[in-house]
This record gives sequence, C-alpha cells and structure tokens, in this order.
Amino acid sequence: MDHLLLFIVALISNIFSAFSGGGAGVIQLPAILFIFNSSFVSALAVHKIATVALGVGASSGFLKSADYNRNFIINCLILGLPFVILGTKFVLSINEELSRFLLGVLIILISIYSIIDRKFGEYNENVHIPKNKIYLGYILICIVAFLNGSLSAGTGLIFTLILSVIFKMSIKNSIMYTLLIVGLFYNLIGAITIGVFSVIDWTMLPSLLLGSLIGGYLGAKLSIQKSNETIKFAYQIVTLIVGINLLI
Repeated sequence: MDHLLLFIVALISNIFSAFSGGGAGVIQLPAILFIFNSSFVSALAVHKIATVALGVGASSGFLKSADYNRNFIINCLILGLPFVILGTKFVLSINEELSRFLLGVLIILISIYSIIDRKFGEYNENVHIPKNKIYLGYILICIVAFLNGSLSAGTGLIFTLILSVIFKMSIKNSIMYTLLIVGLFYNLIGAITIGVFSVIDWTMLPSLLLGSLIGGYLGAKLSIQKSNETIKFAYQIVTLIVGINLLI
C-alpha cells in the first residue's frame, strides 16, 4: 500500500509539474519523508533520481513539437552543472528550514509577478535580447542550478520564469526547456552527486520512477494541447501553492 500511495503521489505531482514547469518536489519529497520516514538527504537522493524519469517522460512527450536551440542548452549545461554539484555538496551543511522558508517567499513573489505582468509568458523567441540581459540570465541560471542541487523543490518554476522574462520565451517553450535542462540533466547530475554522500533506499524507486515517467509524459502531452494562457494560469496557481507549502 505504501508503494501504491507513492506511485499515485508521483503520478499526480509529475503531471502538474510537466504541465506547469516544475513543483513536483514540493509534493513528492514530503511524501517520501512521511511514508517511508527517510532522512532528508536520503529522500532528496531518491526524489532526484525519480525526477530524472520526469525529464525523460516529459521530453519524450514534447519530442515531436519541440524545436530546441542546442547552443542554448549546451550553455546552460556547461555553466549550470558545476553549480548543481556545489549545491548538492552544500545541502549537507545548510539550515534546511530557513532555506525552504526563504525559497517559499521567493516563489510566492514569482507568482505575484507573473500575475501582475500581463505579458508574462507570451513572448516570441525572435525578440532581440540585449547582451547584458543574456549575461544576467546565465548568472541567474547558475544560481538556480545551485539551488537545484541543494534544495531541489521549486527550482524548475524559477528556471521557467528566467526563460520567459529574460530570454523572452513563451511559457510553453520555457517549460519545454526547463523539463529537459533541469528535469533531466540537472537532476541526473544532482542524483549522482548526492548518491555518493548518502545511502539510497532503492526499494522506493520502482513506484517513484513509474509514476514520474508516466506523469511527465501525460503532463507534456496535456501542455501541448492547451493554450499558452491556460498554461500560464496553471503556472501561477502552482507557484502560489508551492510557495505557501514551503512556508508552512
């Protein structure tokens, strides 16, 4: 029954995550801690491995409709992956409660910003972006990569915001890149790194991996079918829920 419950949690949380560009960790990570009574580091390791399945499932769901900029992906990986490793090492020594509270405040502010800015998520990728903004965007991506390695939960939502506001991508395209770069590559490296420092409970993984893989695929397919406005609304709701959940 524990594994069935974990599968259902993983399925639902990853459907919403793939549809809105992040947030699975805020539901899935506490569920692992509660159901299996794991340590935070051990639960984080299992969650990161499972989130790789989200990236695989969602990316395969977007495969036919996605038109990725390879150079942008390579830049995000070259710059971001070292910070993921640093963040993963840092998680062993941080005050988890304070960090999650501050991250919750940040994500709530992101939700408020996305509601106030009516043009949020409705940009065209062909818009000219000044070089100083591009450099700022990559700096912010490095910060998100560090947070992804250390706290995990909610960082996909921040990454989606950066792509939409700084790099002027539509919310749908931002989510496609987020699920590939953060969901697959950042979490894969984070899982490998944290696995070196903690004991992984492999018995949890089958239900988590299956739920994440199916949920990611279904969420991506749902995202393709829905309008940009619908996805934007879902992003706003998920960011608000994720932020409040982190605070409490």
